Amino acid sequence: MKSLNQLTDDVLVKIYEEGNNAAFEVLLSRYQSRVYAYIYQIVRDRELTEDIFQDTFFKAITTIQQGRYFESGRFLSWINRIAHNLIIDFYRKEKNENTVSAEVYDYEIFNTTKLSDLSIEDIRSNEQVLQDVVKMVEFLPAVQQEVVKMRFFEDLSFKEIAEKTGVSINTALGRMRYALLNMRKMAEEKDVYLEIK
Repeated sequence: MKSLNQLTDDVLVKIYEEGNNAAFEVLLSRYQSRVYAYIYQIVRDRELTEDIFQDTFFKAITTIQQGRYFESGRFLSWINRIAHNLIIDFYRKEKNENTVSAEVYDYEIFNTTKLSDLSIEDIRSNEQVLQDVVKMVEFLPAVQQEVVKMRFFEDLSFKEIAEKTGVSINTALGRMRYALLNMRKMAEEKDVYLEIK
């Protein structure tokens, strides 16, 4: 039996998807310095790099766990693409926050593209998913609940979560990873659909 370090990226992704968390640790240690350098090269800010770096690996974890990783033999370029998209999202959000928009006023519903792409069924389905997620969070261990609530409901970065809870960023990420695994298991057991449209 080969050690995990000798396995290809694709094999590691596959066995991580099957529940072997150590496989993702190998991918993380294999690529973290290159992904971090890639992000820093663009944003030139250590704190922002940290936040985007944590979000990149968090998004990668979520995508793999949902069985949506299909990039055969190209893990590094795939994860750098996630990082790149998060960087673009950050700057787009920052630009929007510095722009006065009609969305500030009461007629926001007529001025948002968010709704135009979704049917009423999609919106209702998303609302149901969010309600199910909120219910599931309540069944998580307290430390996992805390991280999920801070990340999704308070929109805190993993760095802020680590500081608030007095743990390392890796511990905060680990708790989130286990929370996602637990929620996924609950969803499978109760046959609950968790895909947002």
